[in-house]
Amino acid sequence: MDVDTIAAISTGPGAGAIAMVRVSGPEAGEVLLRLAPALEEIPAPRTARVVDLRDPDDGEVIDRAVATYYRKPESYTGEDVVELTCHGGVMAPRLVLGACLAAGARQAEAGEFTKRAYLRGKLDLIQAEAVSDLIDARSRAFHRAALRHMERGLSARITGLRESLVHLESLLVHHIDFPEEDEPPVALDVIAEEAKGVVRELDALLVTAPEGELLREGALTVFAGRPNAGKSSVFNALLGEERAIVTEEPGTTRDALEETVQLGGFPFRLVDTAGLRESEGRVEQLGIEVALRYLKGADIVLFCIPASEETSEEDRSFLEEITAPVVLLETKADLAGGPERDTTELRGLAGAVRVSALSGQGLDQIRQLLPELAYSGLVGDHRDQPILTRQRHIRALKIARSEVELFRSSLEDGLPAEIASTHLRPAETALEEVLGVITVDDVLDVVFREFCVGK
Repeated sequence: MDVDTIAAISTGPGAGAIAMVRVSGPEAGEVLLRLAPALEEIPAPRTARVVDLRDPDDGEVIDRAVATYYRKPESYTGEDVVELTCHGGVMAPRLVLGACLAAGARQAEAGEFTKRAYLRGKLDLIQAEAVSDLIDARSRAFHRAALRHMERGLSARITGLRESLVHLESLLVHHIDFPEEDEPPVALDVIAEEAKGVVRELDALLVTAPEGELLREGALTVFAGRPNAGKSSVFNALLGEERAIVTEEPGTTRDALEETVQLGGFPFRLVDTAGLRESEGRVEQLGIEVALRYLKGADIVLFCIPASEETSEEDRSFLEEITAPVVLLETKADLAGGPERDTTELRGLAGAVRVSALSGQGLDQIRQLLPELAYSGLVGDHRDQPILTRQRHIRALKIARSEVELFRSSLEDGLPAEIASTHLRPAETALEEVLGVITVDDVLDVVFREFCVGK
């Protein structure tokens, strides 16, 4: 375990009223005394002191700052920590950090403060990853999920699953130790049924993975339809800005425009694409090819047809080829008269909305419908449930599920309990790796290199 003292700027660069430089390690208090010689001793823990910070080499005043000392283990890292709140901007925090390094600290690596917190038992590995997610969150829903992980919501579920596996092992040991008994303490079919319950619990977590992964990047939502169908106008209206060029001339959009937006607190990657039609123009053809590539990877397709126009055979055939959920947007509703379109003939629609980018009609309906389609398991009563948002967790839980299922099926197939039990330990190991109970250095390197320096 590291025994040196580290320092870094813990606030983002750029103009601002204040900045923070954090120091952690056994010499944190001594570093403070070297920067603030007016202090006769290390301040009382958790007491803010206004101090003049001086360059350790020449004694020149660098800045007036607020210093707060935290004594181990009652600190973020579990070590002695000093937090120096200085003036913001570019120069002041750099000078303070330089003074800390001159006073005996070394520059912290990316994520090293949180890594030390994990190594000293202040956080488990899921909580440590949640710190990074909180910083990177670009939507309210992802921020909420990261907070739940910080509060050990997911950790508690996985810990409970691990304890269930340990319980299964104990039942097997009891069974194996008393093979001569006519009726063992717990019958094997009862043990197999308990294993089935563990599989169900693992499945309940794994089913959250697709939506959890969407939270990280946003659900890819692609506008499609004929040229001049109103795609760009609705795209701009949902963004709240004029991002795409809108004219009455068909074929204005020649490339895909992608923007991230929150709808109902959930992240969506909205993509405005070129109108779909036969074209002889090379540039427009390239735009249509890009549109088709986006459509293949779409999570949701918003298919636009002007409300005043009939559904064409080309529209019907195109809709039949789309595999993602499709919402029909009847655009330019403010210009339409007559009855609403009969959508019963259009197969596979997930919804239909009459919308006008000019009047705002239907926009709120779209904002409500899209989260229900892309994140159905995370809205309403399910919003505070632990979810899987990282591939590392998903891979480990899939391994655990596979091993527990093999254990269960082995018992039901009549294999000796001693042989069937060999599947339980790999399942436990997979769950322990998620929590960080056992770790591989390569795993830690991957986890913490995603962090910013200073956290």
